Amino acid sequence: MHILGKGKPDEGNGKPESAPAIPSELSILPLRGSVVFPLTVLPLTVEQARSIQLVDEAALGARIIGLVSIREERAGVDQAAPEDLNAVGCAGLIHRLLKAPDGSVRLIVQGIDRIRIKKFTHTEPYLKAHIEVIPDTTEKGVEVEAIMRNTIDLFRRLVGLVPHLPDELMMAVMNVEDPRQLVYLIATSIRMNLVDGQEILQLDSIKDKLSKLNALLTRELEVLELGRKIQSEAQDEIGKLQRDYFLREQMKAIQKELGEQDEQAKELEEYQKKIEAAGMSEEAQKVAQRELARLKGMPAAAAEYSVIKTYIDWLVEMPWRKATDDHLDIAEARRILDEDHYDLEEVKERILEYLSVRKLRRERGGAEDSEIRGGAILCFVGPPGVGKTSLGQSIARALGRKFVRMSLGGMRDEAEIRGHRRTYIGAMPGRIVQSIKRAESRNPLIMLDEVDKIGSDWRGDPSSALLEVLDPAQNDTFRDHYLDVDWDLSQVLFITTANQLDPIPSPLRDRMEILVLDGYIEEEKLHIAQNYLIRRQMTENALKEGEITFDEAAIRRLIHDYTREAGVRNLERIIGQVARKVATMIAESKITAAVITEQSVPEYAGSPKYYSEAKERTLVPGVATGLSVSGEGGEILFIEATRYPTKREGAGLIITGQLRDVMKESAQIAVTYVRANAEQLDIDERVFDESDIHIHVPAGAVPKDGPSAGVTMTTAVASLLTGRRVLDGVAMTGEVTLRGAVLPVGGIKQKVLAAHRAGLTKVILPRRNERDIADLPEQVRQEMTFVLAERVNEVLENALEIRPVRDSHASVMAAANGATDGAKPQLREPVHDPIIGGLQPSG
Repeated sequence: MHILGKGKPDEGNGKPESAPAIPSELSILPLRGSVVFPLTVLPLTVEQARSIQLVDEAALGARIIGLVSIREERAGVDQAAPEDLNAVGCAGLIHRLLKAPDGSVRLIVQGIDRIRIKKFTHTEPYLKAHIEVIPDTTEKGVEVEAIMRNTIDLFRRLVGLVPHLPDELMMAVMNVEDPRQLVYLIATSIRMNLVDGQEILQLDSIKDKLSKLNALLTRELEVLELGRKIQSEAQDEIGKLQRDYFLREQMKAIQKELGEQDEQAKELEEYQKKIEAAGMSEEAQKVAQRELARLKGMPAAAAEYSVIKTYIDWLVEMPWRKATDDHLDIAEARRILDEDHYDLEEVKERILEYLSVRKLRRERGGAEDSEIRGGAILCFVGPPGVGKTSLGQSIARALGRKFVRMSLGGMRDEAEIRGHRRTYIGAMPGRIVQSIKRAESRNPLIMLDEVDKIGSDWRGDPSSALLEVLDPAQNDTFRDHYLDVDWDLSQVLFITTANQLDPIPSPLRDRMEILVLDGYIEEEKLHIAQNYLIRRQMTENALKEGEITFDEAAIRRLIHDYTREAGVRNLERIIGQVARKVATMIAESKITAAVITEQSVPEYAGSPKYYSEAKERTLVPGVATGLSVSGEGGEILFIEATRYPTKREGAGLIITGQLRDVMKESAQIAVTYVRANAEQLDIDERVFDESDIHIHVPAGAVPKDGPSAGVTMTTAVASLLTGRRVLDGVAMTGEVTLRGAVLPVGGIKQKVLAAHRAGLTKVILPRRNERDIADLPEQVRQEMTFVLAERVNEVLENALEIRPVRDSHASVMAAANGATDGAKPQLREPVHDPIIGGLQPSG
């Protein structure tokens, strides 16, 4: 753009001295979207045929044409008519004309002066009109000078904000002295709409033009400064991710120039291949393709990029089509189960039944392994160390399936089963899906260990989430929260383990087939040690065949004196201790081999940890042996009763041993029953008024509860008050009512096995538990005597001696219970029995 006439204006009309005369009739060139101001030079492009003809004919003549803009509301017309044009325009001089290859014409025109159209004389072939020149009215004075300076200052600020305005333009503006030139120079340089430009052109007063231009400059500055502020604030918010994005884009451009392959594009191509090769379900395929499309549309530095990438990784790495074929050779499965586990015939038979059904369905129904559902959910219940987990491993080996163990002990978050939703930071699938991925098979054997130890809190109840997982009728559409697509769990064989059934919620227990592993008797432990445990510990401790030998008596002593359990875990641990001791001695060249005998066991295993105390504890009246069941299996417990004089009216009852409510109530019922039947039991009723009764169950640090100790407590109180000692080798269990009825209880097999381990020979049971005797091992049934009782008097007849005790122990009890004859009993030995420890003869 060029500015003409930078010298002083003529005094008469304000035109430059070089301005040519303007004819009274001019050809009118309509301008679309632009305004030409006087004293400026600018390029124009002419494309319409009639306008090109106008330019060609004008170039052959005086080269002066009228430049008039089309009104804004008529800007969309193809060919402008007289009514479409503004009344005021600018006369222009064509300086240069150039025809382009596309047929259009490029012009360089110079604005001369303002004109007003008086009347159109021609519309064809182009517009012509009579015009009149409109000189600008130039005022002088302090006000105009002030407006000029303000305009120059605003323009200077504008140049600083707009990059495309050169500094030379600012220098030119500062050198302009004529206000008319200043207005048109700045108006041509800045961005303004057609209405504002036409308004400046139509104003006659230069002062008014400057005022209008000031307003436009001020508004433009406000917009630009606000934009600069917004840009600055946005720039401050750009952090490391945005900077990384720009750097990565530059790196990509450099790699492209060097001919290197784009790593991100290569990675996305690999994902596409993995998705196609994964064999996903139709739903999962759609989800994976959708997420991959999102991944392609975002930069690698985006926060969500890694989240989507991790999700696709999980989808493509899941074993959608990978599965193992079941080995359905029944004879081979039986051999494997017998090889790994001794006895457990009921459990083995159930497993073989499962395999047999699958084999027949395949042979007779033609179904493939992938079409056969997992079937029943087995739950192995039993004390620790009986082989629940190892049995699951044997089943997997017999089937030829992958084995995955998943411990549920202490789990409290429902998301551990179902997974976390992907909206959370660090979200992952649940442990069921993780186990399947880790197994790399869609039909593994998953062992859910310690299902009875699941907790619950505000994060949810995992046992409720397991209801769907362990239900064969609905787990074929299991939906993990993270994957959010259906996954078929019906091909997975689930086996659960528990120490106790009671903590397992009923709906969950209802979905499982319970197989109870109650524990082993001594003979079974002996066989397991000889055939499994010793060989395994020799391998683990690098001992060769013949370097260590256990005779049968040594193993039996280890079972009796060093372990007291339903399983064999501690037995294996003590055998390992002996093996390590022998390995140390061989490594030190002290021996070459060792034979472990009954007498040498303490040399290798240390001092015995247990001894048989049942007979010792029941040497005096007031002590009875009961049976209980805990998470460790069956156990024997001793219930002690004693009495002492009281000065209060009415007997009192003290109960100790950390007993809970149900067991406390059993103690109260025992005392009440004995007192109500004192006459039949030959008990002086005055003893209840003159003494308090104290019932204690040793192992006071262990909480105890349940009604099955009712008959034992009743027997202990009756033994105390009648002076009749409990027979040697007798244990009992059963609930008692106030009327003396003996009610059935649970855990009979575990309780009887505990009595057998303790060396007891007679067990008193409720008659309604007679059916449970059939579940006991044959050896136990042969070696033990079972008394079935319906009433408490039957229990007492079979548990107590016929006559009261008259030996030194009875004297001690008589003294402890308030003898007043003044004579001290003659003790043949010191009082050391734990039952009456701490009680000294009175008097």
